Amino acid sequence: MTIDDDVCYRALIARDARFDGVFFVGVKTTGIYCRPVCTAKTPGRDRCRFFTSAALAEQAGFRPCLRCRPELAPGHAPVDSARTIARAAAGRIEAGALSHGGSLEDLAASLGLSSRQLRRSVRKELGVSPVELAQTNRLLLAKRLIAETQLPMVQVALAAGFESVRRFNALFRSHYRLTPSKLRRSSSKTVMSDCLRLVLAYRPPLSWDAMLRFLAARAIPGVECVTGATYHRTVGVGEHRGWLSVSPVVDRNLLAVDLATELAPALPAILARLRNLFDLDARPDVIAGHLVLDPLLAPWVKRQPGLRVPGAFDSFELGMRAILGQQVSVRGASTLAGRFAERFGDAIETPLACLNRIAPAAESLATARGTTLAGLGLPIARAESLRGLARVVARREIDLEPGIEPTVTVAKLMELPGIGPWTAQYIAMRALRWPDAFPAGDLGLVKASGLKSARALEKAAERWRPWRAYAALHLWESLKTTSQ
Repeated sequence: MTIDDDVCYRALIARDARFDGVFFVGVKTTGIYCRPVCTAKTPGRDRCRFFTSAALAEQAGFRPCLRCRPELAPGHAPVDSARTIARAAAGRIEAGALSHGGSLEDLAASLGLSSRQLRRSVRKELGVSPVELAQTNRLLLAKRLIAETQLPMVQVALAAGFESVRRFNALFRSHYRLTPSKLRRSSSKTVMSDCLRLVLAYRPPLSWDAMLRFLAARAIPGVECVTGATYHRTVGVGEHRGWLSVSPVVDRNLLAVDLATELAPALPAILARLRNLFDLDARPDVIAGHLVLDPLLAPWVKRQPGLRVPGAFDSFELGMRAILGQQVSVRGASTLAGRFAERFGDAIETPLACLNRIAPAAESLATARGTTLAGLGLPIARAESLRGLARVVARREIDLEPGIEPTVTVAKLMELPGIGPWTAQYIAMRALRWPDAFPAGDLGLVKASGLKSARALEKAAERWRPWRAYAALHLWESLKTTSQ
């Protein structure tokens, strides 16, 4: 595996973030190696050595920089603090954190910050305040709803997060120089009478078939199902209940989302969750460009372009599913999850026979007896582990949403009884959306790698940073391919 030193040096001078994690630079005069985004003074060309992994830099005798922390995945080191905070805040604002009564103080607290820190970081990186960012998101969503649906204007305003129609109309006119009703008259659309339809864009390629296979195998009966090329699920966001279906748009880099009109008030959160679930913000070109350089992964990366890491529509639901999956087969875990949905999930009527339950909430499991949980087919220790996770999530002592410090959340998870490295890393991979999460102890990964132990796999995986989660998906997919 080789890299072009001149290209690397040009990227180093520019501090091009697209190369972060793809190569590392060792400085001969200091004996230290850094990431290409490090804020230290750029060394001269003759003092630099370039490596494709942190492991190779350390093998050559270099020590890791204490400023840019090369052992961490891009976006999670101190040098990235403002950028990381802004990105995490923007994601939650897009999901409606500052709408429907949400406050800046609550958003800052959920990220472990003061409101002043949050304002400063968002303005530094994005050039606007959090409130201005929320306002722009509301206007853009309202514009989509006007152009793509037949929702009444009052419902459009409320669904987009505006607290008054008057404010919605005034901001729309001042920003777009036309009224909402005029925009609707100029829009051509296909109207579906029984549901809303919106689209989600992504960077190609997207291996939709692989995504559906993964989700179908782990679907919770009554909550999720896959039919043909379409993913279906029930939705419970706050007081809003309904269903949705997602399918690819032919010859377009888009996914079509059909959802019950009752879910309109929760649209910001739902659209953000779907982007997480299908990993639509990934850069498949950058990720594959790095992983394909590894001889072990190269055949699978080339065979499966656009492979994504399936996320979580509901973070606690994923955490529950991870604990239920301990020491049982994928099918067995799905059966258990179906029992929990039947016992603790709210009933719901939908147009699809396969959807009849809302996923259990953390609050419902937190107050259940351990013997009740065990009675559904769990060992008592695992039942207590599940109840323990439900309690800390219900009390907001652990936040399983994507945030600014996944390593801290992983450490907190591993302090809970019955949650070890595999479970914590799996939750980090899918719920926390950490691209460098890696459940090295997974027997399937060890088998697919052809290595003798989890320790050997973990050592080999150093070459795959900062996208070890994607490497894990390629290895899991390779097991399906070789068994066919």
